[in-house]
Amino acid sequence: MNRSNSGANLPTLRSHNAALVLDLLRVAGERGISRLELAERTGLTPQAVSKITARLRAEGLAAEAGHRASTGGKPRTVLRLVPDAGYAVGLHLDRDELSVVLVDLSGAVAASRTAPLDLGAPADEVLAAATDAVADAVAAVRGGGAGREDRQVLGVGVAVPGPLDHPGGVLHRVTGFPQWDGYPLRDALAVRTGLPVVVDKDTNAAALGLALRAAGGGDFAYLHLGTGLGAGLVLGGVLHRGARSAAGEFGHQTVQLDGPVCGCGGRGCIEALCLAAVARGDVAEAARVLGTGAANLVGLLDIDRVVLGGRTVAADPDAYVRGVGAVIDERARRGGIDAPVPVAAAGGGDRPVAEGAAQLVLAPLFGRSGGADGV
Repeated sequence: MNRSNSGANLPTLRSHNAALVLDLLRVAGERGISRLELAERTGLTPQAVSKITARLRAEGLAAEAGHRASTGGKPRTVLRLVPDAGYAVGLHLDRDELSVVLVDLSGAVAASRTAPLDLGAPADEVLAAATDAVADAVAAVRGGGAGREDRQVLGVGVAVPGPLDHPGGVLHRVTGFPQWDGYPLRDALAVRTGLPVVVDKDTNAAALGLALRAAGGGDFAYLHLGTGLGAGLVLGGVLHRGARSAAGEFGHQTVQLDGPVCGCGGRGCIEALCLAAVARGDVAEAARVLGTGAANLVGLLDIDRVVLGGRTVAADPDAYVRGVGAVIDERARRGGIDAPVPVAAAGGGDRPVAEGAAQLVLAPLFGRSGGADGV
């Protein structure tokens, strides 16, 4: 995710090189990886890799994981990531629900919970609920066993409905909740929790988390249908936010001129049409409408795949995958395209959003796209 493929033996790029090594340790998992393999995959010299891994071990981020047979000479020492050397809190503030996860360095969820939330309540009440959720997650790290008090909570990633200013951590006019327009959520939550905070759209957070787990990479769109409808885009292996953090406002494309009024003030938005079909219990129509927007996106960006997520999709994933896929396939046939774009469900309801929010904090540690600087 937005990183070069090789290392550089320059002191000024020490953190970049360490991130490359740390990411390879993350991907290798429990099996581990040898210093020689690290040098081959990063392009760093063996000496540079030895210095970096020594520092990572001293910091408690890496440890020996046994030995592997060598093709010649003595067996190679294998290194692995130490997952519980650090944690991040992922927070999803939806319109009616709060979800929080505690994630270790490997991305594994150590704790999670969900609670009702009214995003239309006064800001102090919403912030108090968010702060309590973060405090509970931090307590799960530092309690319950000798030595756990030394484990680090690196920060809080917060996923919220868009639009927003990602670098500034400031919300814009969330559809249906105009009172949040201009609210400095990142700074307010950082003061309350005493931790670094990164804020992004819910769809971007989920797309980031999915991209980090994907084996094949490639360009894809994550379409989230829950209390609203939006998209997260991964293009060229990079989470695409746009110049004004406005990319992925998928739900407010007009697909029916003079159609029903949407909560955004426009008419005929795909979000309004899709949510109306959901409210009627017409899953087939909701999937067809969603597929129409997805086909527009595929035609515009020529992406490799479409991933569907959110609570509404999770209630009947097969129907949505079938319905959206049918519209995309039909559009592809009309265009003479023989290889239609695959459609799949993310699974897990809204949990991928909270997990992706945690990756907003962790991903920069591994040289991946994530934090407020858009690394």
